Amino acid sequence: MSDGPVASDDGTFLEESRVTAAHALRDVVHSFVRAQPEEDAYDEIRRLAEQLVARLDATPRRDRMALMQAAREEHGGAFPVGVGAGGFNDRAVAGLANPAAVDIEVDPGGGDVVAHVLFRKGFEGPPGRAHGGMIAAAFDDVTGFIIGRIGQPAFTGELTVRYVGPTPIETPVVMTARLDGKERRKLFISGEATVDGVVTATCKATYITIDPSVFASAPDPR
Repeated sequence: MSDGPVASDDGTFLEESRVTAAHALRDVVHSFVRAQPEEDAYDEIRRLAEQLVARLDATPRRDRMALMQAAREEHGGAFPVGVGAGGFNDRAVAGLANPAAVDIEVDPGGGDVVAHVLFRKGFEGPPGRAHGGMIAAAFDDVTGFIIGRIGQPAFTGELTVRYVGPTPIETPVVMTARLDGKERRKLFISGEATVDGVVTATCKATYITIDPSVFASAPDPR
């Protein structure tokens, strides 16, 4: 297995070892929430977790901004929106290299976005159902793939979610998103989540387009 960036079938660039490790850590989180071991098992789990944290904290700090800016320079000043290189896979919600992410796999190509989503046990709200906030977060990321499809960096300006019915955990969910229109710097995007063809939630989002250099920079703390 290579430690360097490799390209997947859809052209996304991955740090393969990092992504694989992140998936394993994700499994740990959901297994912990799902399981009810003997009481003395928790001391061992805590010790192992503390050892792992200490090992990670002893390594150099990852500079995601530098990775993103380097990717922009490699693309002639145009930030490669929607591409997994340059720290993009570290992002929250759908980052393949982020252990805290939701399992989201987006079909390559096309104009509209079709994403296959799985809300596992750690994202449960009411028993058996995905937490509404996690559904909204997934919509925010899935609708964000539109900006990659059209090659225009943008930030979420507004996101409205309507919960039509329960979205079950540990059950395949299909989220779709499409660009409905543009008005100056605004992009209007809508989407829905379905389970076995039944709509469980819908969303409407407004994105505000920005200069590519702003997308890969930190906000002014003032």
